[in-house]
Parts: sequence; structure tokens; C-alpha cells
Amino acid sequence: MKIRILGAGPAGLAFAALMKRHDPSHDIVVFERSPRHATWGFGVVFSDRALEFLRADDEALYQLLTPHLETWPNITIVHGHTRVPMAGNGFAAIGRLEMLSLMHAHVESLGVPIRFETDVVSIDQMQGPGTEADLVVAADGAFSRVRSEREAAFGTTIDWRPNKFIWYGTTKAFDTLTLTFRPTEWGVFCAHHYRYAPDRSTFLVELQADTWQRAGFEAMGADDTIRLCERVFADDLDGHPILSNHSHWRNFPAIWNERWSAGRVVLLGDALRTAHFSIGSGTRLAMEDAVALFKALRAGGDDVDSALAQFQQLRMPPMKKIWDAANVSLRWYERMDELVATRSPVEFAYDYLTRTGRVDHAEVRRRDPALARAYEALHPEVAS
Repeated sequence: MKIRILGAGPAGLAFAALMKRHDPSHDIVVFERSPRHATWGFGVVFSDRALEFLRADDEALYQLLTPHLETWPNITIVHGHTRVPMAGNGFAAIGRLEMLSLMHAHVESLGVPIRFETDVVSIDQMQGPGTEADLVVAADGAFSRVRSEREAAFGTTIDWRPNKFIWYGTTKAFDTLTLTFRPTEWGVFCAHHYRYAPDRSTFLVELQADTWQRAGFEAMGADDTIRLCERVFADDLDGHPILSNHSHWRNFPAIWNERWSAGRVVLLGDALRTAHFSIGSGTRLAMEDAVALFKALRAGGDDVDSALAQFQQLRMPPMKKIWDAANVSLRWYERMDELVATRSPVEFAYDYLTRTGRVDHAEVRRRDPALARAYEALHPEVAS
């Protein structure tokens, strides 16, 4: 099979590795518009099972990545100046560039070339006379050019959410994944921070839109923006600097596609749908997409059209559950000023843990009996 993959991120690379290992005769090429060692952001976080889902399908890749993960068994909520540790919520993280470099080497060792700094501006480049591929995989991110070219065919919707966020790093290595909510004169500043290397952490700052405006960020330069965030989170950073990697304020696009393929073109990862960073599942979802597409093609044999239909049918239910939960979670953050002001630290942490509706009080008791008891002391009715 002649397969062309656009995007050398986790989805495209995982799919390339699975297909090539299954049948080395596949003609697979990955195209990536960025240089080999360039990437945005800092760390990649995985919730709960980390990369365990990959183990059954690509043991070599699983073994390659897991030694490089930073792991911790709990998370911490900081409400003002009160820390509330929450047990039973394991996470793992790795530097994004480190993860991609390992995956690049893994894919290339299987005989799949990656053409870096190659900008594919139109799907016609993959489907013209003499170049026609049996399958084109668009794994080129949330702002996929392939998807944009055929939005009507895919049934694309993009819901731009109002909160502002900026993706930073820091040299402080935090003990756990921590969500810090600091009330200020302008409103609540939230930091999502976690260690992804022994001496590095992601430090993502998120604000409601009105807080962002009152703080004056719209007219503020990059250096002044960092300085203000460092002042707000001084107690958390302990003198460590905030680091930028072409960091800028963004709004989150909640992306969905009704149809996952159009002809012999299929979407994977963020090109297919985005999951808000607050649930730590975006990269995992992208790689699970790759596994599901591989299995559908393996079962379908030469019938690519049938395999693509099967991919959507079988992958949709588990993926949609996580996507729905991510959208509930992002809306929770859009109310964080109100929630910080009206909840005690224990109530706020409990509200966070149960925010998506997938965790009830019985599950809170199982995961963190101390938090459940503290909440029951404030709300005896839930204990009955």
C-alpha cells in the first residue's frame, strides 16, 4: 500500500510505525513542514494509564518511551494559599521534543523516511497523476491544511472558547501535577504545571477573558507578560524563571468532524478533534487513533474504503466519551473566578475532581478517602 502521512507528530508517527512493522513492503513517507529538532510547547502529559494502551500493539515503542517518563501518583490543587493534595490520580509526562525525537528514530529505523521542512500545501500533491497514494493520513494538527481544504466534506465545526491561555515552561521541577488558582486584583490566574524532566516543568497559564483584559495583556509585550506571571506565581516558582518557546496567548479551538474521511483521505489526532489540555489526554487520543486506524486497515485488507468506515464506527464511542468530558472540563475553567470565590478549598478540590460527571462520590471515596471525609464534614447529606 502507498501511504502518505502529513505531520510527524505522535499520531502520524505511531501509525507509520504500526503499518511498516506489520508489512515492510508498504510504501510509507511522512512529511513534516518543521525542521527535525523544532517543536512548540514543553511537556506532554498522560493521565492514569500513561502509554499502557500502546503496549499490546507496539511493544518496541512502548519500551522506548516509558523509561523517559516522569511519573507521580497524585495531583495537587492550590486554592489561594491552601494546598489540597488528591490521591488516586496518577499522571506521567515527557518533554515533547524528547518524545518526538525518540519516535522519529523509531520510525526511521523501520525504514520509513521523514521529509522534514517539506510543506505540503494541497492534497493534490498527494493525489496527482503519478503520485496518487492509496491512503493519505492528515495528522497535521489542529490547524490542518488538509482538513481546511475539505471542511465541507469532513463536516468540520470549530468552537473557539473564550478563555485565554499561554504555554510556558520553568526550571522548577514540581513534585506533582499541580493546578494553582491565584486570586488577583484583576481576577483568578490559573497555572497548570507539571514536571516533564528532572529540571524542567510545563507552566501553562490560563485566564478568563475578562481577567485577561483587566490585567492589560492585550497591550503588553512578551517580556512584561512573563514578568507579571512571575509576580503572580512567585510563591509557586520559588525564584525560578518562566521560560518561553515562542509562547503567545491563544484561545482553545474545540474541533469536531462529523466524517473522519473523505475519499482516501483520513484525519488523525488534533486534525480530527481537539481535547482540552485540562484532561491530559490529547496525545494519548492521537496515538489511540493511530492504533484504531491500523487495526481497521489490517482487518480490511485491500478494501481501504471499508476500513475507513470501520475505523470511525469502532473508534467513535470511546473517543467521544473523552471528547465530551474534555468539553465539560474546559467550561469548568470558564467559571473558575466564580468557583474560587464561592468554594472553600476542600469544596473547590472536590468540585474539580467531579467536574466532568465521570467521578461520583463513591469514586471519590475509593480514590481519596481523606478528601471524601473532609467534604462529607461540610456536606453530611452526601454521606448517606
